[in-house]
Amino acid sequence: MTDITTHQASRRRLLIALAITCSFMVIQVIGAYFANSLAVLADAGHLFVHNSSLFIALIASSLAIHLAKNYNDGYQKAELTGGLINGCLYLAISLVILYEGGERFLHHHEGLGPEVNSYLMSVIAATGFLFHGAAAWVLYKGRKASINVYAVFLHSFFDLISTVSTFIAGVLIYLTGWSVIDILSSMLIALFVLFTGIKVIISCVKGLRLNKAKLPDVADIEQAIGQVEHVENVHNVTVSRRDKDLVVGAHVVLKQHCTKEKHDEACRLKVEQLLAQQFKIAISVLQIESNGCKH
Repeated sequence: MTDITTHQASRRRLLIALAITCSFMVIQVIGAYFANSLAVLADAGHLFVHNSSLFIALIASSLAIHLAKNYNDGYQKAELTGGLINGCLYLAISLVILYEGGERFLHHHEGLGPEVNSYLMSVIAATGFLFHGAAAWVLYKGRKASINVYAVFLHSFFDLISTVSTFIAGVLIYLTGWSVIDILSSMLIALFVLFTGIKVIISCVKGLRLNKAKLPDVADIEQAIGQVEHVENVHNVTVSRRDKDLVVGAHVVLKQHCTKEKHDEACRLKVEQLLAQQFKIAISVLQIESNGCKH
């Protein structure tokens, strides 16, 4: 189980990455206006949803740390609900970009297409490479400590690659004068965002349906473990769901003579059997401690 300290360190990395990517998003929106580039605007839209999902995840994490006793179904539901909102944002932005791309494509064939500032487009993409590179570097160091940080790191890495494709599109427009490349590039980005949004929505809906079954109450689990023979007390209890299986983590403090007699494994087995029989717990992650141990 990931402890509170690790979550706080992960949140700091996510906050730094969020500050970096939000700064570049503002640059992209302004640059897309002056460059008249739909591809840059599409990338900014994609980055907006990425930043909003990260922001929602940070809010859920903060609430879990400051208000919740453990990372239980309340935290998971907040995360899944946030993901569902972001999935809908993905769909909305991708459809707007596809519609605008279609309009520009028709105007391009009629000879009314807007002129794209390919030089500014390439400069923005090159700047984005630096911003996304900095965000990815911040997240890279904490990727092993948190699955959330690892997921955002992967997203930042793909954003890094997308700036390269936008840069190449800008160079091609500059060399060939074909502004239609900007339209096609934006529509490809929009299709990727649309596909991602559908995947996110399906995943969140499945997760919310799975979480309809209420998790066992932490207080009930603490009380049950505390009544097991040889157990002095129990603390840091966490309850979560992995796919369809319930997972419980806990620090179990044994009475002093139990530690001396070294039958802690027998005590662990008793607690695991109790959790399986009384609460249908499939997986138990128990930290056995001796009485008087400073946790």
